[in-house]
Amino acid sequence: MMNKIDCNECRGWLHAYLDNELDTELSLHIAGHLVHCAACTQCYDEITILAASVKKSIPYYDAPAALTKNIMSNIHLQITPATSIWQTLNNVARNWLVPSFSVAVLTVALLLYVAAPSHEDSFVDEAVSDHIRSLMGEHLNDVISSDKHTVKPWFAGKLDFAPPVYDFSTKGYALLGGRLEYLQHQTAAALSYKHNKHIINAFILPTTDADTASHSLSKRGYNIVFWRQNHMQFIVVSDLNKVELEDLVRDIQNSK
Repeated sequence: MMNKIDCNECRGWLHAYLDNELDTELSLHIAGHLVHCAACTQCYDEITILAASVKKSIPYYDAPAALTKNIMSNIHLQITPATSIWQTLNNVARNWLVPSFSVAVLTVALLLYVAAPSHEDSFVDEAVSDHIRSLMGEHLNDVISSDKHTVKPWFAGKLDFAPPVYDFSTKGYALLGGRLEYLQHQTAAALSYKHNKHIINAFILPTTDADTASHSLSKRGYNIVFWRQNHMQFIVVSDLNKVELEDLVRDIQNSK
């Protein structure tokens, strides 16, 4: 693996990087390049926005239950070890779609729908990238303090909302500080914690969406938990194991 990548190499990998198709080491190299290269970062942002726009603008229609059942049955019957996905798509399109839709158009539409990230995937991927970048440079915190009464006032005037700041050092999750981040096309707060040797980033930004329960997943070797509470979107990212990360999440959710 190369130690450094240039702009041409970085841009060649950006689509795969966005789709989480790269191994952790290569993802780290790309994230490191993006930290220092404004041109490639702009290119990455443009790709992210385009993919989200395509996903959002694709119309979705519920198929009749009978049609869905027949198509799934047809796919099941036609797929064999020697049958490619392209052959299957062509066969299904030829058998079940009206003649005015070509097989090529169907195939492209399906691929765009599958490949384009959802809104949820987009903000989780951004949070993971921001987490990686924070660990590679010297920008983990803009304000360094374990005192929540120092960190919380620091955000005043820098954000148009007041992020909740908690210290759970008595439970093994020490507050390290906070910084400004840019997530989902808006300025966000990032709080950093440390548990044993693991760094945790908790991203917080305002939302008008309804509250949701927490959801856990893994991407690029990191565990992520996200939820909405009291008009705030929370995304917590770390290489900490899932159980211990969810312990911190519960502490945040239950704090007043």
